[in-house]
Formats: sequence, structure tokens, C-alpha cells
Amino acid sequence: MTVTRCRFPGATAVVLAGVLLLAGCASGPSPDRAATRDAVPRDEPHATRGNPDSYSVLGKRYTVLASNTGFRERGLASWYGKKFHGRPTSSGEPYDMYKMTAAHKSLRLPSYVRVTNLDNGKSVVVRVNDRGPFVDGRIIDLSYAAAHKIDMTGKGTVPVEIEVVGPDDTRTATRHSSSSRNRSGRSMPNARWGENVFVQVGAFRDADSAEAIDARLRDAGLSTVSQRSGGLTRVRVGPLASADDLDAVSERLRELGFHETTMVVNK
Repeated sequence: MTVTRCRFPGATAVVLAGVLLLAGCASGPSPDRAATRDAVPRDEPHATRGNPDSYSVLGKRYTVLASNTGFRERGLASWYGKKFHGRPTSSGEPYDMYKMTAAHKSLRLPSYVRVTNLDNGKSVVVRVNDRGPFVDGRIIDLSYAAAHKIDMTGKGTVPVEIEVVGPDDTRTATRHSSSSRNRSGRSMPNARWGENVFVQVGAFRDADSAEAIDARLRDAGLSTVSQRSGGLTRVRVGPLASADDLDAVSERLRELGFHETTMVVNK
């Protein structure tokens, strides 16, 4: 699996820093040096580097958010380690694999997010100061320390939910850093491969449109599930047996013209 890292020498220019295989997962770093405390959200100015309106990597254009407020996302997390240790991040800071940091494609730098491993409910708060991962289906690249804290270093990738936290959320982030609950107090659903992990193709008010999409997907050999609630019919593919299955299904959907898909975990 190829993970591409990039850094920004200015607010509008993009430099591709390199391509490597599965960002350090086989590097064998020592857990003894890894930070154990979550990053503490604080009010910081936006970095002078790494925040252009948009940038392009490997022929694909990415847009940087104007604001991180209220941002929440689900998908796969990966992590990166020794091969990038000490190299400049997109914000210009040196990458330290033993600190609680992360890379994201569109959040403004720096920012703070709570990352919850949906396989086991463990969470960590990290400071986002880098760009990536530039692999379809991956939404965040964690430092080794952060990945180690939520028990994902042995797997390489896990399904996660990420949620932006800010200075006003510091106490909440600390209180829930090792729990399986979000800020509303509701239990986070655990992802069980082969049972409750799906790719949602779309949500349709018109039931006929949903049925037509469902039929097209089934004709393409995909297993589908349609769920009606709140006046919408949600068309999903799955359940998915593994992260590799998620990648394969996502790629097949792109081939069929469905580019705005989302990984979902049914309760």
C-alpha cells in the first residue's frame, strides 16, 4: 500500500515529499519513548505553511477547510513512524513519531481531534500538523505514539471516528480520552468486520431513485442493503469483511461513477 506525504514551502505551493510503503508500520519503534498523555487543545494561530486554499497531490486536488468547527468524519486510520521521524511536516514542524500528532488532508493546521478506534472504543486526542494520508479510504494518519495508545500498531489500519475539539473542549477531551463514549454521552458502536461495516452510496428522498441505484449495484455484483428512516432511503454495500474489502468495494464504486461514498458502522 502506498502512502504519500507532502509538505508546503508556502501558503500556496505544494511540494511532494515522497512515497513509501505503509508509513513505518514495520519499523519496530520502541513503545517506551512514546507519549502517553493526550495532546491538550489550545488556541493557536493557523500555520503560515500548509494552509493553502487547495493543493494537488498525484493528480488529485484537495481543498483545505475554511473552518474546522463541528467537523466529524468516519473512515480508516493508518499510522506513520521511523521513515518520517525528524522530517518536516506540512506545517514546517519536524515530525516526532513519539508525540501525539496526526496528518489530515483538509483540516486547517494546526488543529486538535479526538480519534476513536471503533474496533475497541479506545480514544486519543492528537494535534494535526501534517497533510495525508493520500490513499483512498484513509482519513487520518496517526503518529506512532497515538496509534500505540489506541492499540492499532499491530493492524496497520482500523476504522475510526474523528471529531474536532477546541480549547473549550479540553476537559471533555481529557475525560473521554480512554472511553468508548462521545461528547453526547452515547456509547460509540464498535465496528465488527463482516457484520456492521458498510459503504453508504447515498441517501435518497425518492424511493424509486434509491431502488434504481440499488438495482444497478446488484447488477454489478455488489451486495446491497437499503434502509428507510427519517424520510430517506440509505443505500449501502456490505457488510464488509475487512479493510481490504473496504478498499476493493470503494474502488469498484468509483469505477461505477460513485465518488462520494462514506464508510458507516451500523449500531
